[in-house]
Amino acid sequence: MRAIVVSRWLKGPDDLEVKEVPVPAPAEDEVLVRVDSVGANFFDILMVQGKYQIKPPFPFTPGAEFSGTVVRASAADPRFKAGDRVFGSTSTGAYAEYTTAPAAQCLPIPSTLSFEQAAGLYITYPTSYAALVLRAGLRAGECVLVHAAAGGIGIAAIQVAKALGATVVAAVGSNAKFDVCRAQGADHCVNYREAAWTQRVLELTGGRGADVVVDPVGLVEKSLKCVAWNARVVVVGFAAGAIEKIAANRILLKNVSVMGVHWGAYA
Repeated sequence: MRAIVVSRWLKGPDDLEVKEVPVPAPAEDEVLVRVDSVGANFFDILMVQGKYQIKPPFPFTPGAEFSGTVVRASAADPRFKAGDRVFGSTSTGAYAEYTTAPAAQCLPIPSTLSFEQAAGLYITYPTSYAALVLRAGLRAGECVLVHAAAGGIGIAAIQVAKALGATVVAAVGSNAKFDVCRAQGADHCVNYREAAWTQRVLELTGGRGADVVVDPVGLVEKSLKCVAWNARVVVVGFAAGAIEKIAANRILLKNVSVMGVHWGAYA
């Protein structure tokens, strides 16, 4: 089968190589899946660069989120049989024509969803749900500021927030992404590369600020300038490339809660 194979730490995804490798053999508690679609997450990029906390031994095939068709069922899990459409996650190996995954980390694809749609479900949507519901306790009528709103976590956060009755301010790095955010349901859009973006958020909220911030980028420090009293800021990641140092006085002055979300621990 064909698979992306990493034999050394790479500069980025442009250096990836496709090679012919044997089809993997599933363990007793695993299923063998013919892959149809895969998710492309920020941590996948970090992993091939050797910057992620998990560093698989060389050579390895990256990729965690996938969807596809079961080729060989698990002897230890009767839920799936050959021919079933499934989506799920594995530590590595999804960027291939076939992958193995623990049956416990797979779910059936609803008939209303395509393979492409299902491939982005297992990690991205639960992360945004956990951020908004389990950590921030989002309530109907509140305002959510979503950073990197045109990315996977951002799109999921917009949809979940709107489903819960919130107003969404989508923050992205270019005006060209505004249409993407609006198509997902965002009420307002701002460009966080513009100097006055925090002032714009205050204007859009009538001077009150955002009640909840979802931040996979690393913009907590600046976001604290445009949050409401009792705001909840959820740290999802650091796509900007640096771990922030936060001025604690801003947290104190507006009674703000800053919290992290680690979906892998929930899973």
